[in-house]
Amino acid sequence: MPTPHPHMLSLNTATVRQQWNLRQTIEGCARHDIRGISPWRDQVAELGLQQAAQLIRQHDLSVTGYCRGGMFPAADARARQQKLEDNYRAVDEALELNARCLVLVVGGLVPGSRDLNGARQQVHDGLSALLEYARPRGMPLAIEPLHPMYAADRACVNSLKQANDLCDALGDQGLGIAVDVYHTWWDADFAQEVQRAGAHRLLAFHICDWLSPTQDLLEDRGMMGDGVIDIRGLRQLVEQQGYQGFHEVEIFSRHNWWQRDPDEVLRVCKARHQEYC
Repeated sequence: MPTPHPHMLSLNTATVRQQWNLRQTIEGCARHDIRGISPWRDQVAELGLQQAAQLIRQHDLSVTGYCRGGMFPAADARARQQKLEDNYRAVDEALELNARCLVLVVGGLVPGSRDLNGARQQVHDGLSALLEYARPRGMPLAIEPLHPMYAADRACVNSLKQANDLCDALGDQGLGIAVDVYHTWWDADFAQEVQRAGAHRLLAFHICDWLSPTQDLLEDRGMMGDGVIDIRGLRQLVEQQGYQGFHEVEIFSRHNWWQRDPDEVLRVCKARHQEYC
């Protein structure tokens, strides 16, 4: 399989967020000729939405995804409505940034609850309501399945099958999947489910590596090539279905990459993208 074009690399700003603010990250991407960026809402709020959009346009970057919406489950109707309204704002921000999709981390159990099925029903209902807002505005929503270790607190959608099932239930228009290899590489049904998704549902492709052993299940992701994931093989499966989007590197690394010079991090990202993706 040929190596990816260098301009297909996108930087999720979490990869250097401990060293750089959003302005510095945008300027760093431009300096290193990384053509895609995926910013987080708190960083955009800190810089200012209009200023962030202006800088991204000024440096001719593509916003491959906006992080993040979701977190639907809540203890009562009022709290669920507040979360929904915050998701409306996330859609509006994503539109202002001309993002290709709003990435959704759907949320886990309501604190104090053991009702996993109930949480998943709340996710379904929250997605349905958010789609009513996002669809007429033309902002695609990308469900990101997270590894099952996050089912309790971050996302009770944990497999590509569950994400596909939600798309089946709610309709494909404006709804799809963000495939993050860190969360899905282990799935025996990966090939089957990306084929089921097809190009129309595959809205984003996130890359990093799974370290073995790992020091922290959240903040010890590996740089591509440092772990056990066959990233190139998974890319091939996704692109065989017609996915032509960016490869977005997203690394949470408290012990390693967040401690390094961010210019070095971006140089390594570019080299490893060519070698392992």
